[in-house]
Amino acid sequence: MTTAVILISGRGSNMRALVESKPGIDFTGVVSNRPDAAGLAWAAQQGLATRALDHKAFASRESFDAALAAQIDSFRPDYIFLAGFMRILTEGFIRRFPRRLVNIHPSLLPCFTGLHTHRRAIEAGVKLHGATVHFVTPELDHGPILAQAAVPVLADDTEDSLAARVLAQEHRLYPQAARWIAEGRVRFISDDVVRVEGSGVEGDWILSPRDSP
Repeated sequence: MTTAVILISGRGSNMRALVESKPGIDFTGVVSNRPDAAGLAWAAQQGLATRALDHKAFASRESFDAALAAQIDSFRPDYIFLAGFMRILTEGFIRRFPRRLVNIHPSLLPCFTGLHTHRRAIEAGVKLHGATVHFVTPELDHGPILAQAAVPVLADDTEDSLAARVLAQEHRLYPQAARWIAEGRVRFISDDVVRVEGSGVEGDWILSPRDSP
């Protein structure tokens, strides 16, 4: 069975969605850069091994990433799923795990990389917003797209209301992407593009606005 480690920084709602969906992946451990992350307690209750590495205790980003990599290697995972892991990873760390780091980002990439995506979507006046599951590369939020889910941006949306609607789709999207990985259906056709075999598309799974809660 495919194995994976999950990285979190907070409550870990996407972690919960992954674990509870049982996508055919053996999640062997959860690692957080915040010892007080609420998601660690939930993971421990599920019988998952947990580790906490306080990034503030390290002198540099590189030293933290080296310690993080060592923790990950101790689990010997096939994949590493970032689920609200609020750290920018160094290029050295990313190249240590090529095509094995998976992230979910709250926008329809390549639009709105980085932070405050919901606010920026409203300010930009876009009509569709959403979430993207992608493989992690050294360029922030620019890795090959595995799956996407879209929601409408409504005229009366606030940052919070839009974020809540996107998060609901994240909880559907990430488990689906994980299931595709577990089934061995994900193929890299170039450094920038992946294909999900049997989906009929080049790695994009987009929910129509009418499917949104």
